[in-house]
Amino acid sequence: MSTEQGVEQEMLPLDVEPKAPPRRATVEFRAPRPGPTRYTMMGSPVGELVLFGDGEALGGVLTAGKDDRTRGFPKDWVSDPEPFTEAVRQLEAYFAGELREFDLPLAPAGTEWQLRVWAALTTIPHGETASYGELAAELGRPTASRAVGMANGRNPISIIVPCHRVIGADGSLTGYAGGLDRKQFLLGLERRVSDAR
Repeated sequence: MSTEQGVEQEMLPLDVEPKAPPRRATVEFRAPRPGPTRYTMMGSPVGELVLFGDGEALGGVLTAGKDDRTRGFPKDWVSDPEPFTEAVRQLEAYFAGELREFDLPLAPAGTEWQLRVWAALTTIPHGETASYGELAAELGRPTASRAVGMANGRNPISIIVPCHRVIGADGSLTGYAGGLDRKQFLLGLERRVSDAR
């Protein structure tokens, strides 16, 4: 500490920058509950979405995929729209530009690393983007951008856990399981909503 005219100041070495505060707290995931997987489908501006979960928490939001083929469902899945009423409401509000942050119980199934990456995705604010390298650094593994990319590509809860907000280090739109046209649409929607506020 150095004092100048009786005022104490904390001195940092010249080559050290203060760390930026974290974007916001990550969501807390819980483990999926045993029992049959329940699902429902909803229309959206990016095509039909399939929502699935354990009846209490959302386990996934899937788009039709790059080729727009309808996905088949495992035989033990149960069609049941009731557990997804709030998720559908929030997704509709998001697409209408009225919701910027989701507030839903989430229970994605994944490895410890995947869950860490998916939780980090939830810290990227609406209307903003981050690179794979930035996320890797925030997770304490600055050389793991490819591992972040692999986990990002396996995110089962698209849109709500915003894997579409991750871009290449050069600012380019990189792979998205739902297709780059959907990624571009989602980023454009968020930009318009953010610019309007």
